[in-house]
Amino acid sequence: MSCPLHPKRLFLCLLISLAFFVVDPSSQHLEVKKKQMREKVREMFYHAYDNYMTYAFPHDELKPLTKSFTDSLSELGNLKLEHLPTDYNGSAVTLVESLSSLAILGNSTEFEKGILWLSENLTFDIDARVNLFECNIRVLGGLISAHLLAIDPTNRLIQGSYNNQLLRLAEDLGKRFLPAFETPTGLPYAWINLKNGVMENETTETSTSGCGSLILEMGSLSRLTGDPRFESAALRALRQLWRMRSSLDLLGTTLDVVTGEWIEYSSSIGAGVDSFYEYLLKAYILFGKEDYWRMFRSAYMASQKYFRHGPWYHEANMWSGKPTYWQLTSLQAFWPGLQVLVGDIAAANSSHREFFHVWEKFGVLPERYLLDHQIIHPTMKYYPLRPELAESTFYLYQATKDPWYLDVGETIVKSLNLYTKVPGGFASVRDVTTMQLEDHQHSFFLAETCKYLYLLFDDSFVAKRNYIFTTEGHPIQVVSSWHEKLPENYFSGNWTLSKSGSWESRASALSLQVCPSIALNSRRPKQHRESACHVPDEQINHKCWSNKECGVDATTCRLRTCSGVGYCGLWNPL
Repeated sequence: MSCPLHPKRLFLCLLISLAFFVVDPSSQHLEVKKKQMREKVREMFYHAYDNYMTYAFPHDELKPLTKSFTDSLSELGNLKLEHLPTDYNGSAVTLVESLSSLAILGNSTEFEKGILWLSENLTFDIDARVNLFECNIRVLGGLISAHLLAIDPTNRLIQGSYNNQLLRLAEDLGKRFLPAFETPTGLPYAWINLKNGVMENETTETSTSGCGSLILEMGSLSRLTGDPRFESAALRALRQLWRMRSSLDLLGTTLDVVTGEWIEYSSSIGAGVDSFYEYLLKAYILFGKEDYWRMFRSAYMASQKYFRHGPWYHEANMWSGKPTYWQLTSLQAFWPGLQVLVGDIAAANSSHREFFHVWEKFGVLPERYLLDHQIIHPTMKYYPLRPELAESTFYLYQATKDPWYLDVGETIVKSLNLYTKVPGGFASVRDVTTMQLEDHQHSFFLAETCKYLYLLFDDSFVAKRNYIFTTEGHPIQVVSSWHEKLPENYFSGNWTLSKSGSWESRASALSLQVCPSIALNSRRPKQHRESACHVPDEQINHKCWSNKECGVDATTCRLRTCSGVGYCGLWNPL
């Protein structure tokens, strides 16, 4: 039997399917350890949160070394206090980002207090130039997620009255985003002034992530308000971006929103592109639109084909597929978590272990690590408290229940407390070789890093519901009413056969929209799937008469061909 990748059930599907071939190591000792680690993470969160509320609130983020603040989300962060607009009261980004974490930690009192303050004080009618992508994932996503948590009666987070205040704020912010999309291509400007729209002579350069990672928040806003403009704008941009892909199904890193021309041709799963892949898959899970799945499937296959080198993923030219930069970037550490949602557990585990090896080598994860030289990038030695490794650790533990991932989480917690904890909060690391600190506690440390670590040791929040987490770690519950239609191979229940009643021998798990479910297919050797893109050769002994009898390689996702002596293999170079 196989498991359908129906969007509403995808995450739960993986958890159940993988549990069949992983022994659950639950024991009294393990549960005690998980509780102890959960409390350590709780202490970390409140140390960071309380210091922010004491020394930085209502401004954007905390400067923990000097116990002061920064308004880093906008260009206001470059102004001195006396030069701030007279009507500026702060946008409280860290508070907005912390609401969903407070809900997961069960702190209904602080959650409700936060909503009350935001509803009475937060305004977006300010002359401030903000980054569209960052404001979308941090502020809009934080408001939408907190609103959904507030109206869910099972959470019991609101004791008083709640009249959709956060949704009204989100709608106001979303409307202020819309002028950014008024370009010849439909691709949005990277920067927008919240009061005045797009500024004169605004830069037309943006990143693939910047214009291709807006659909979860803006799509959710349309579903909640009934105003289709938000989802339409984000979807138009996403489709235009996809039309700009190369014949190899690769996208570059930066582009011009007016001309629609690529600026940087290097393609990767890292900075500038990362959340594009993430939002294609998660948009399919959340909204059920087949277009998202088709785009993701092609993009994922291309990434495996042109970026993967063993457990690592290098960068490649979008037109030729040839390697450009052999480097690890810390943002790439999200990839194993995404692969868990696809069902590529073996590949996810392999990459995750390499990322963790680098973490152990330096104590934290450097921003860039040169794979070809096995050294840190000379100008990118910092670690800004990023969450991606903790995120993937959480997903892999959920999929396998292997206690080794709990040990990984414990190591991450110890490192953060040892190297980055200071009396005023948690500080970023400026140089991982010396552990010199930088005076900045990013809001995503509370929104993501602490959240994923807490969920690793206590998953009760996600145990009985299906959520997707945005790229900023904000949970949005998956509900069938948001789906346009059920996919063709959907069946009620968590366990089904594929449409034909069994595996189709010449199709991959990706094309069938099913989990690879390796162990469950071991009784059918010809249909054994080793990865999401894998298509077995027709014959177990790999003999062939023509290319039609050869499948798709499980690791590189490249087509296997029949050699002159009659064996399938990867004989043709890229």
